[in-house]
Amino acid sequence: MKKKILLLLPLAVLMLASSCVSVRVVADYDRNADFNSYQSYAFYKTGIDKAMISDLDKKRILRAIETEMANKGFVKSESPDLVVSIFTKERERVDVYNNAGWGWGWGWGWGWGPGWGYWNPWMWGGPGWGNNVSTRTEGSLYIDLIDAKTKELIWQGRGVGTLNNINNIEKKEERIREFVSEIMERYPPNTPPSS
Repeated sequence: MKKKILLLLPLAVLMLASSCVSVRVVADYDRNADFNSYQSYAFYKTGIDKAMISDLDKKRILRAIETEMANKGFVKSESPDLVVSIFTKERERVDVYNNAGWGWGWGWGWGWGPGWGYWNPWMWGGPGWGNNVSTRTEGSLYIDLIDAKTKELIWQGRGVGTLNNINNIEKKEERIREFVSEIMERYPPNTPPSS
């Protein structure tokens, strides 16, 4: 029994590490936009209303965006330079882990001591030991910045990460702030100054 627990320890560490993966971010932008000219913003209510998440999570996202925009020197305005919209996507992700493989550890054989060895879970309990399956919710948050005059999208950031169906409100708010912060870290893009 002790051997089974020791052999499952690496799997537990792997699963814990994968559950703490940070947000993967990509951003795209209009190369012709003059990002230095934007100083104020407002939220695009029509777009935000279409986001397929709870109104409470929308409020959390918008508060996090307000914080990030203020940190970048933007002010909220009735006649903004930028209009901010969001949308979300969600999907279930299924991960299958095969526990057979090579590993480092102590054991017996020709002598006693450390060494490399092969472990096949089928030796330790038959079917069911070889694969572990886990599911988790992976969400995407898109933040769109639209030029208020031209009505054209000038920047879009997307963050993808696991949500893990967080029940603790403080942890949920912290995760949403992390999503927004990591996405907004890419704004403004590194563009040459306009001439």
